[in-house]
Amino acid sequence: MPRTSTISRHTTETQIELTLDLDGMGRFDIQLPTQAGLPFWKHMLEQWSKHGRFDLTIRATGDVEIDGHHLVEDLGITLGLALNEAVGDKRGIARYGFFLAPMDEVLMLAAVDFCGRSYLQLDWQLNQERIGEFDTHLAREFFVALANNGRLNLHIKEQNGGNAHHVIEASFKALARAMRGALTVDGDELPSTKGTLGEK
Repeated sequence: MPRTSTISRHTTETQIELTLDLDGMGRFDIQLPTQAGLPFWKHMLEQWSKHGRFDLTIRATGDVEIDGHHLVEDLGITLGLALNEAVGDKRGIARYGFFLAPMDEVLMLAAVDFCGRSYLQLDWQLNQERIGEFDTHLAREFFVALANNGRLNLHIKEQNGGNAHHVIEASFKALARAMRGALTVDGDELPSTKGTLGEK
């Protein structure tokens, strides 16, 4: 079965159309506003698509004349919803994945469990408040929304820090590769001794 999802999410603050294919080739077509430093965030989403080999299409607008908060957070919500829908009943997936991604002076670890229960542990130090016009504190809001709506257990941990751009970008690359491993299909059984996922 195709592992795809299309999510349309419209609020008074943001309007997002997102299509995701988990078994793609890493193709992306992402259109975000050019204000509030969002070209940087577009670049991060492109990295995730490319290194995870997930095909990703996004058309998004929002109240970026205020700032980028609502749109960045809502992109995390929408991508999380798409991931949760596209993975389906999770039968046959590896379920767990992790990856260490180096980027110059930075080394970032990402580990993910597609367990159906939401949890985020984000351990990093961002030594800049802004990357160009982008507010770096919004990166955390994105990952919170992604974990909650994707029903993921997600850990991102800085092994060696440095430039904030490198920290965030290496996080996206590590996460993409960790998810790519976790979503590999290697059987047809549900990867749980309980016979169910998503319950404690």
